[in-house]
Amino acid sequence: MNKNFNKGLILTSLGSFWWGFIGVIYFEYVSFIGHIELVVHRCLWTAVMLIITTTILSKWKLFLKIGSNLKNLLGLFLSGLLIFINWAIWIYAVATDRIIDASFGYFIMPILSVLLGYIFFKENLNNKKIISILLVLISIFILIFFSYKSIPWVGLIVAFSWAFYNLVRKKINIDTDIGLLIESLFIFPFALVVFYLIFKNNLNDFNFTNPGLSLLLVLAGPMTVIPLFLYVRGVELIGLGPTGMIFYITPTLQFILGYFYYNEDFSLIKFVSFIIIWIAVIIYLRDLYETN
Repeated sequence: MNKNFNKGLILTSLGSFWWGFIGVIYFEYVSFIGHIELVVHRCLWTAVMLIITTTILSKWKLFLKIGSNLKNLLGLFLSGLLIFINWAIWIYAVATDRIIDASFGYFIMPILSVLLGYIFFKENLNNKKIISILLVLISIFILIFFSYKSIPWVGLIVAFSWAFYNLVRKKINIDTDIGLLIESLFIFPFALVVFYLIFKNNLNDFNFTNPGLSLLLVLAGPMTVIPLFLYVRGVELIGLGPTGMIFYITPTLQFILGYFYYNEDFSLIKFVSFIIIWIAVIIYLRDLYETN
């Protein structure tokens, strides 16, 4: 396996673990402030952190170069909108005890990424990959018709917003952190307006009289940027298909946390679907190891 593939594999795995475990613990812990204010803090402090890292790494010239390209700006505006939708719905799910619903969406997402990778980038689909995709489709069929009884809208929005975000970023193909900064700057003014309205109506939990909580909310920035950077960089190195399958680490951990730690429902049907999906992941990853 070449060095870039190995590096992409490690980065994607770390980013997926962060989202599936550390991110869930953190955002659920601070969700008592309400999902709207929490989304606002995530947007604001993500932008602030990226401004700081861009300054430290002396990347403002690269920022201006990328930002002067209209095609880049249009693409990043779209990807920024997609990632904002994903952030908002995911935090809503965590704050309303729907972690398993959100994880259902992340189980769907890699399938969409594999399909989009095949359609837009002609990424290879051999028999083993097709079998793994079919197994995942079977598991989703079981979840929908034997467990959920209907398709959960939270999961669908999470899945489609993230899959198309990956596609747009892959199409743009620019420096990872600068792309994230421009996306965040597009979102920043809207988040600032909402925060002002929350503050004006005295609905804010963030204030200087409670520095401990305020500092904790500031951590929403690095808690977002670090795993996102790891995962997006992984997509750039090894493609949508491989990273899409590795990303199953995230919903698996979310499922486990939702059931064992937050006491959400985890029926026998969901457990069977969980096993089928991991069989599919093992088949796919084994194929990646043999072909790279």
